Amino acid sequence: MNKLAVFDFDSTLMDGETIEIIADELGLKDEVSKITTKAMNGELDFFDSLTYRVSLLKGIKVSKVDEICHNLPYMKGAKEAISGLKKLGYTVVCFSGGFQNATNYARNILGYDADFSNILHSKGGILTGQVGGEMMFSNSKGLMLQRLQRLLNVSCANTVAVGDGANDLSMFEYASTKISFCAKPVLKKAATICIEEKNLAVIPDLI
Repeated sequence: MNKLAVFDFDSTLMDGETIEIIADELGLKDEVSKITTKAMNGELDFFDSLTYRVSLLKGIKVSKVDEICHNLPYMKGAKEAISGLKKLGYTVVCFSGGFQNATNYARNILGYDADFSNILHSKGGILTGQVGGEMMFSNSKGLMLQRLQRLLNVSCANTVAVGDGANDLSMFEYASTKISFCAKPVLKKAATICIEEKNLAVIPDLI
């Protein structure tokens, strides 16, 4: 029996928001943070909020972005949760409205099997302020989850989804076990399990 567990990255596997940490380099953390909060509460269209926030990052060196993304603080219990789920037979995947610079690197540290996220466009080693990729829209996670379920032959009943914000609602729709992690109210309402403590290690025992 195939099983699948899907985690959000920012504020779930990672303790913070990657885009805010990058924006801090330009002194724009507060502005970006306000937009992020509204988007995660479901008050703003995810695509609009993402493209606007990334436009503010124009001019940062890719090398600086990579340095930041390779030194992010991972959530307490993230490694343990992933290894525990794998022992239970789950394929573990990360879906992120954030960026490959962070999720690709974290895959080798945290141990998940694959990651799907967005790409910060650059020219000559400098960010252009443009973004593209697999997780650009509010429904992207749900669409990708359905693709993986078909590919891996996994039922909704054998799918776990873990997240914290409004853009995780679409993947909750296709998972029987919906875990909100220190989440915004809009996601808690849709969850079957709510975790309020910043510790992911409890997840294998809860399912």
